[in-house]
Amino acid sequence: MLSPIEKLGYSARQGARVAWYMGHYFASQRYRQAGNAPKPQPKKPTKPSLTAEKILTDLAALFRRDLANADAGIYPLPNDHDGNLRDILRRSRMFFADLPVAAERKQAKRGDEVYSHDLATELPAYFLQNFHYQTGGYLTEESAELYDLQVEVLFSGSANAMRRQCLVPLADYMYGRDQRHVKMADIACGTGRFLHFVKQAYPKLNISASDLSEAYLEAACDHLRAWPDIDYVHANAEKLPFDDSSLDIVTSIYLFHEVPPKVRRIIAAEFARVLKPGGRLIFMDSLQLGDKEGYDGFLKNFPANFHEPFYGSYIKEDLKTIFEDAGLVVKEQSPVFLSKLVVANKPE
Repeated sequence: MLSPIEKLGYSARQGARVAWYMGHYFASQRYRQAGNAPKPQPKKPTKPSLTAEKILTDLAALFRRDLANADAGIYPLPNDHDGNLRDILRRSRMFFADLPVAAERKQAKRGDEVYSHDLATELPAYFLQNFHYQTGGYLTEESAELYDLQVEVLFSGSANAMRRQCLVPLADYMYGRDQRHVKMADIACGTGRFLHFVKQAYPKLNISASDLSEAYLEAACDHLRAWPDIDYVHANAEKLPFDDSSLDIVTSIYLFHEVPPKVRRIIAAEFARVLKPGGRLIFMDSLQLGDKEGYDGFLKNFPANFHEPFYGSYIKEDLKTIFEDAGLVVKEQSPVFLSKLVVANKPE
């Protein structure tokens, strides 16, 4: 059980993070609206299906859930590890410096500046995008340094809290197991934010961090330097470099909405292949259509502001069918604020 002081400290820290990232969101409003065609006004005033009050209510519910999990001992009291004040301010300056460039890119509909024939011989074409219209796509050190700030701005400081909900099915699986004998891989690990929370909870867990971007893997290695035993693997999720039935746990967060439909099915089959019988997949990505009342319009409008060429198909996908066709059994599908958690097991 957490003490009242610990709970108050959590609320103060998360409140400060929300204010910081939400402030960036509103300060960048005029850039995000660049290039959007004006929408026709309805003849009669209509009440929006998703209001600011609804979003703030759901945001608060997420943080209550996060704190309750820590209070119950499911995972440690969160330490978001955003860096020191100097690092935070430097990334903020980088963020605002990139905004006008991204806005210009958006107006011109240039989402493939990082593409080149040489890179296309090494990396899949769908990966060579300026996702979110950001400079460098997912291929440069600068974009890796900016990525988490951009995501937290998009989610108003809630991205880490959503990721931490993946620790709940992880704790369920780990109950009664010796973490020293459990093997886990985080696929599309990005800059390692989720693994930071995993290692806080399970410091002896055998973890491989895999990503297609070498720059992001290097950023993850730096972010996770407190745990030198993590194995970093540069790999395409379509062909994972792990043996059949070699992993107890596979996690993947915010990957499927950035790959084409055919590739999602290939990756799901890879998840199933590398998992041991009885192993667990813990998957998180964006909400989908129909998951939460009032959010469908928000999801449909998202690609208008951010270059996400495969997002429209993702929000219509039947994830349960994709994973079960791959040989897994879906145990849970649940909304987590703006994300969706899916838990699936490989049959014994």
